[in-house]
Amino acid sequence: MSVSAISKTAARIPFWVQIVAGLVLGVLLGWLARSQDISWLHTTLEKVGDLFVQLLKLAVAPLVFFAILVSITNLRKVNNAARLASRTLLWFMITSLIAVSIGLALGLLTDPGAGTGLTPKDGRLPKHTGSWIDFLTGIVPTDVITPFTELNVLQIVFMAAVAGIAALQLGDKAAPILTLAESVLELLQKALWWVIRLAPIGTVGLIGYAIADYGWDLIGKYATFTADVYIGCALVMFGVYPLLLATVAKVNPLQFFKGAWPAIQLAFVSRSSVGTMPVTQKVTERLGVPKEYASFAVPFGATTKMDGCAAIYPALAAIFIAQIFDVPLGVGDYLLIAFVSVVGSAATAGLTGATVMLTLTLSTLGLPLEGVGLLLAIDPVLDMMRTATNVAGQVVTPVVVAAREGILDKDAYAAASSSPLDGPSAYEAEQQATLPAAA
Repeated sequence: MSVSAISKTAARIPFWVQIVAGLVLGVLLGWLARSQDISWLHTTLEKVGDLFVQLLKLAVAPLVFFAILVSITNLRKVNNAARLASRTLLWFMITSLIAVSIGLALGLLTDPGAGTGLTPKDGRLPKHTGSWIDFLTGIVPTDVITPFTELNVLQIVFMAAVAGIAALQLGDKAAPILTLAESVLELLQKALWWVIRLAPIGTVGLIGYAIADYGWDLIGKYATFTADVYIGCALVMFGVYPLLLATVAKVNPLQFFKGAWPAIQLAFVSRSSVGTMPVTQKVTERLGVPKEYASFAVPFGATTKMDGCAAIYPALAAIFIAQIFDVPLGVGDYLLIAFVSVVGSAATAGLTGATVMLTLTLSTLGLPLEGVGLLLAIDPVLDMMRTATNVAGQVVTPVVVAAREGILDKDAYAAASSSPLDGPSAYEAEQQATLPAAA
């Protein structure tokens, strides 16, 4: 069979099937590498996974900058832009509050820090910490180069927002810059699509290395905490979101998952909201959200909308660490956790991991930052489900807002599917085919 024939055959296999196959193969190879102590296989899985993540991260800085810049300027094409932006932010906050409430409830019901055998001596200070002063002063960069070289996404978002607002104020004078920005964004997204097509291979490496390196013993020590994070994220993703879709947006929740699944599964594997952003925007548009609004809501959400990393996880982690260090928490502390989750989620900024957000929560509560070290070993396993929840919320919110504002294409929503994302969907192809006849 020729290479072209193989590539055509692979293209016909649904993307989600390729991802699932990668998950299964990764688990098998990881188990084999650990049980048989095959060092070369362990190393190979690590390198394959690392290379995939590096390729995703390579585009993060310019992608965030140009996506935020273009998304802000695209608001000029949308009617009631200020209303849409405020409604988007409002629903971000509402769903974050619900998510953190679920995290707190699970933590109080299950006592995740009890019976682990862990002690304060097992903790250690994280390399990167966050506080409100660091968060507020860290938004503004000292120069325009460092945020890109050090991948400080929050500062990149700040610069892009300033540039976008300035471009709106300049009007026609900024047209050449906006044209260039849109072209660069399309170029970056096209290149990132090539990386995304490698996700099944990356999945083998990432999942395989996680199994080979951590094994099941480590997960067993954190069994209650791990279960809480996964159950909490599942309750939000498969409980809260469908309820909002059915009651507020008045659309079929099952159809939502059918259309959004490619982005959710890629987020689970890649552990990067920003890396998943092109797929997230594509599925959001396929679910009937107007492109002009989706191009604002999705990049905005990819850097600020973190129900998994910034709501459920820090709530559970704070309770877990407080129990290990024997620090009692009161009602005021739980309210502080909710406040940090709703207001401070931009600190996560769409990157892999939620350490900065967790340290921000701990420092606000006055809990020992050494507690973060207790969770670093298990973090990659938790981050998969957290990021999948983040991305699901980044699609749900624009769907809900668009439906509430009467701009959701219900026909496109009903026809959404997980068909190949680098081409038009069946509904889009049908619409394009009718254009000449309509003319």
